[in-house]
Amino acid sequence: MTDKTESPQNLDFEKALKELESIVERMERGEQTLEQAMRDFERGMLLSGQCRKSLDEAQLRIERLIARNGDELLGPMDSGHADDGQDSGAGDDNKP
Repeated sequence: MTDKTESPQNLDFEKALKELESIVERMERGEQTLEQAMRDFERGMLLSGQCRKSLDEAQLRIERLIARNGDELLGPMDSGHADDGQDSGAGDDNKP
């Protein structure tokens, strides 16, 4: 488990999420004292905020890449998936 004294800002997304999941599991079991539950809740809120910040930053980076490269990024992937579905689908079966 991650050291609880480590600041959430110093954790990468995966470590913060793993610790948050662990906190949720402990709280769902309901075996904590009120004080323990409050500490976990506070820590969970910090971790949740850090995870949200990481996801927001990732989304912004993706949006910037798409805006910069637009069709270059999405074009081949979209046409590749569409071709796969159409070529292997009913189109070949309907041809004599």
